[in-house]
Amino acid sequence: MRKLLVMVAVLSIAAGALALEGKTVKLNGYVIDNACAAGRATGDNPAEKVKAHSVKCAQMAKCADSGYAVFADGKLYKLDAGGNKKVADILKNTKVDKGVAVDVEGTVEGDTLTVKKISEAPAAK
Repeated sequence: MRKLLVMVAVLSIAAGALALEGKTVKLNGYVIDNACAAGRATGDNPAEKVKAHSVKCAQMAKCADSGYAVFADGKLYKLDAGGNKKVADILKNTKVDKGVAVDVEGTVEGDTLTVKKISEAPAAK
């Protein structure tokens, strides 16, 4: 029964992601670098793990070079090159040590979000 519930949840998330394909979306979530995302944006409580990710780590050369993503609505959205540059500026200027929340608007293609606008938010909803 538990496996069935997990399968239904996964299929629901996948269906939701497909519904977003090619559409303009507005998201509120947390920034994480792609190098760290694989270990944090999975398993139990991924939102809390991403929220606990430090700005210092995201700015380390290896992490910054991997690009950035936004974890919102239970999904990880990798950012395009323009979005990566904007996030690097946000990280450089933020006053928080971890859990950088953002409001982002863009277009989803596959697992990539082409960013039109992104700004730091007080906290993700």
